[in-house]
Amino acid sequence: MTLSSGGSSVVVPRNFRLLEELERGEKGIGDGTVSYGMDDGDDIYMRSWTGTIIGPLNTVHEGRIYQLKLFCDKDYPEMPPSVRFHSRINMACVNHDTGLIIEHWASCHKIPKRQKGVATT
Repeated sequence: MTLSSGGSSVVVPRNFRLLEELERGEKGIGDGTVSYGMDDGDDIYMRSWTGTIIGPLNTVHEGRIYQLKLFCDKDYPEMPPSVRFHSRINMACVNHDTGLIIEHWASCHKIPKRQKGVATT
């Protein structure tokens, strides 16, 4: 992540970005239907994460709880994390056999990969 101010730019270290996202995820996002945190608090590289999504009201997913795993490789945040649903879910952007989010999903939904964080994946 790069911040610009007055013509100069500062690169925010990967772990600082992940610490910020960890804080947001542990508090819950918005109405609390999305939360995430680290699998192992001793993982100094902050690579393996677990997430939970509660299906939104008035949708086919209402009342369902979805578990997912996220993996932030060394190239994060320049490259998005890999995301795998551990709960079965019927969505076009999820491989039905593996639970992995289909790689081209971000480009077909016009979401720039660089702006995607753990929270928006």
